[in-house]
Amino acid sequence: MHARFSPRRHRFAYRLFYFAIDLDELDGLAQRLRWFSRDRANLYSFRDADFLPTGETMHHGPVSTQEARPSEPATLKERVVRYAAEQGVDLAGGRVVLVTLPRVGGYLFNPVSFYFCFDRAGAPVAAIAEVTNTFREMKPFFLGPGTSGPDGAAFRLRLPKHFYVSPFSEVDVAFDFTLRVPADQLSIQIDDYVGPERTLTTTLQGNRQPLTSGRLLWFTIKYPLITLRIIALIHWHAFCLWLKRVPCFPKAARAAEQRALYRPHVSLLPVTPSE
Repeated sequence: MHARFSPRRHRFAYRLFYFAIDLDELDGLAQRLRWFSRDRANLYSFRDADFLPTGETMHHGPVSTQEARPSEPATLKERVVRYAAEQGVDLAGGRVVLVTLPRVGGYLFNPVSFYFCFDRAGAPVAAIAEVTNTFREMKPFFLGPGTSGPDGAAFRLRLPKHFYVSPFSEVDVAFDFTLRVPADQLSIQIDDYVGPERTLTTTLQGNRQPLTSGRLLWFTIKYPLITLRIIALIHWHAFCLWLKRVPCFPKAARAAEQRALYRPHVSLLPVTPSE
């Protein structure tokens, strides 16, 4: 569900499904599931390189992360463990559960993916919200131990996004994440704030289902070409907001305030003078 409160009201809700994948089980899933593969073509294809590209140069990031790291581990689990360690969280021997969509028919688009990280004792110690915009830029937001409640069942953090997610939102709007650790149910909420005013809310709620080849085939019929559908709906609702005369903000207008992101769009890169 997505609801905008200001400057015009606009709300929609759709049914969809996500994968919740233990990153240690990727190869086993690829062997067990007929329609799912890792790093090769299939109806559903999970490619490690599609996620958390910490080996690449971060655009306008902290000085320590400006340079690409060619020795960055190739597997996604190893990258998550190293990234968490750089934030002071030890995931050695622990699990990482990724809530996301893989490539569907070769096409990938995730507005946001969620990593839930557990220590070797099985306790949730961190979460990562990996936000991707329609320009294919990607920005991870890290929620560490200090952002979890007393029981560790949810992570909560509010901070300026400094990221161009929508032409209908400024880049310095604050994201307020509430990421509940998934069990039998998924419950996630992301709010936008301009100062003290909540201007937008997005929620994901659903029930856990076993991942089998039969269920995956049924969901393919029920939710066909889901990643393509998501990007199409984003553009449809952008058109609806334009019709409602919601103000638009060009991406290049505040390039300097778009920070700590990967795979920057050409609009953010310095112009090389021609001779």
